[in-house]
Amino acid sequence: MATQGKAPGGANEMDMAALERLLEQLRRARDEIARSVVGQKEVVEQLLIALICGGHVLLEGPPGVGKTLLVRTLGVVAGLSFARVQFTPDLMPADITGSLALIPDESGHTKLQFQAGPIFTQILLTDEINRATPKTQSALLEAMQERTVTAAGRSMDLPKPFFVLATQNPIEMEGTYRLPEAQIDRFLFKSEVQYPSEDDLHGILDLTTGAELPVPKKVLSAEDILMLQKLVRQVPVAAHVTRAVSRFAISTQPGKSGNANDIMKYFRFGISPRGAQSLILASKGHALLSGRYNVSFEDLRAILTPTLSHRCTLNYEGEAEGINPGQVLGRLLDDQMRKAAA
Repeated sequence: MATQGKAPGGANEMDMAALERLLEQLRRARDEIARSVVGQKEVVEQLLIALICGGHVLLEGPPGVGKTLLVRTLGVVAGLSFARVQFTPDLMPADITGSLALIPDESGHTKLQFQAGPIFTQILLTDEINRATPKTQSALLEAMQERTVTAAGRSMDLPKPFFVLATQNPIEMEGTYRLPEAQIDRFLFKSEVQYPSEDDLHGILDLTTGAELPVPKKVLSAEDILMLQKLVRQVPVAAHVTRAVSRFAISTQPGKSGNANDIMKYFRFGISPRGAQSLILASKGHALLSGRYNVSFEDLRAILTPTLSHRCTLNYEGEAEGINPGQVLGRLLDDQMRKAAA
């Protein structure tokens, strides 16, 4: 796919070959994941966008739809180290961050030494994050935000890139601890892993019940991803697009007079400034993955629901009436885009 528009950051001709190579590898990574994960095209693209944007993803879907397979395949294709933690109510913060332990040395004496936990990896899959207690959730979410772990009296940097994918099972909610709004806002995307269609399910059965399973190949490296993370932030956004996003975020606030009736009636909280930042950044990633060097309104619209649906909170009336936040936000964004284009 040929890229459209001017290269970000004023890249010169010497840079263009390396730039095109990176973007081609990114698209190859998407295709390589699709060899092992049938369907879920939108979720695969969202994971890649989040990875190159330096964000994290909350995966939600019924059991058995391939969430763990998807994350493992991403780790192999991206060339990153991978770890998995099953969250349970008795899981303690030290179980994921690590702790001091008495380790025998060559002379037979013991000494205190820090034993790193599974969080010291590049891709961390946390299964059923809502089953852990708030204290353990907070330890993980702090590491997600700060990219550091404080343990044994010192602060340690996490590997780069550091990418967390947390899963939630929407079916079994007994014995779970709901993520607070301020913490769920730290996830760049909330991606819905849907039950496969009939054709996709037929493909899954053919792929997974035969004599040989597909083995994903490494396409990217940690260095490639770090370069892509720098590249994403250099993608230009026109002033009228940024202005439209600013007006859109303000229009979601139920406390602002003159906003839409749906907002005033059904919403408790609207989109935070972090949410608006995330929408712009994710749109830059979507543009690059689509082969373009500039953000359009189509990018904003394509990435709106996974970026913002978990960042606004319905009130009791909105939940009782089954209001879909994504649909309301979509109408508001469409209004601002029409005004900006006029």
